[in-house]
Amino acid sequence: MSLDLFLTMLSSLLLSHVGISVETLVAAGVLVLIGIIIIMVVGALLFFLPAAVIAGVVWFLTANELYAGVAFLVVAILSLTRRK
Repeated sequence: MSLDLFLTMLSSLLLSHVGISVETLVAAGVLVLIGIIIIMVVGALLFFLPAAVIAGVVWFLTANELYAGVAFLVVAILSLTRRK
């Protein structure tokens, strides 16, 4: 059974009486997946925001990238260990 035949059978048997096509379901699934990925990325950015701020302050005060990187790592690790 080819994929086209399967999709045609699925569309005609299950979806035709409610007016939803397979393409619409696939598009909705892709949009939900994109939304989940965006939410996860924004969550990660918010999680590391305090570490980035501290690293920025350290870099502004010392002008040393090594110290700023170490400060970022320390604050990020502390955030991970203190997480509920």
